[in-house]
Amino acid sequence: MAESESTVINTDVKQKDPSEALVIAVTTRAIFNLEEEHKLYLEKGKEEYTRHQQANQDKPLSPGTAFAFIQAAQYVNEKILEGNPEEKDLFDILVLSNNSPESGVRIINSAKHYGLEISKFCFVSDEDSTKYLKSHGVKLFLSADRTDVCNALRRGVSAALVFQQEVQAPSTPLRVVFDGDAVLFSDETDQVFLEQGLEGALRYERAMEAVPIGEGPLKAFAMHLGKLRKKFSQQKSPIRTYLVTARSGRDMGIRAIKTLREWGLAIDEAFFMDGAPKGPILAQIQPHIFFDDGLHNIQGAQNVGVPSAWVP
Repeated sequence: MAESESTVINTDVKQKDPSEALVIAVTTRAIFNLEEEHKLYLEKGKEEYTRHQQANQDKPLSPGTAFAFIQAAQYVNEKILEGNPEEKDLFDILVLSNNSPESGVRIINSAKHYGLEISKFCFVSDEDSTKYLKSHGVKLFLSADRTDVCNALRRGVSAALVFQQEVQAPSTPLRVVFDGDAVLFSDETDQVFLEQGLEGALRYERAMEAVPIGEGPLKAFAMHLGKLRKKFSQQKSPIRTYLVTARSGRDMGIRAIKTLREWGLAIDEAFFMDGAPKGPILAQIQPHIFFDDGLHNIQGAQNVGVPSAWVP
């Protein structure tokens, strides 16, 4: 590791093999609500921020947007290990932080306070902390910083931008909702739509019906999630996955379904919204996280209290 990364191994947690585990990296502002502290950092600088964090190191931070998602991933691990104590294909959560190790004590203490099974805390002083994602085998990166997310996507890591919001922690099992185009799938049809309008997009879809849609930025993460889901029968699975897409089922749904089948990716439920708002259906599903590339859809999800992550 480079000198600018300091990794604290959490000895309370059994370490996972990153070559087999589904490694998720979250930043501190994605998992905890650090908005007041971040404001202090921007207004008063790093020294004042560090002083504040050290003075409050025993005061747990309140949960952030990705908190419930991480808790539910932990529940999935428990269920997998109940079935096979030797299983290595598990969620592995690490925290990636631009804090110094000194100001990071509060982060570690907060994780322990809530009983979060975070295997590593990586404190990075580099401007671009995403350069360490590949070396840790990260399959999904959640951050509250847009530049970080764009850098991660450029490095070929599934990534999304988390907006801080008050969320109701839904109960288990782990529920993950994906948008289709530009999230699970490539944005090829979106591009045709922008150039040729709806009629052009429909013509394109009909012509391409037998050809799988290209891979989107979150496909790799979705595939590994699907692999974990296959360890269980559908009735007993601690993971439920959903596709909620603006595509219409009649005209553009067939190709999406055929693509998922071609990939071998089983989805529990698919909703073809035909451009209707997604908020009401998300309120019914109550997912732990919803991934979408449209900011209007993210806003609609936030309005109904659903933890959301934007894929730029």
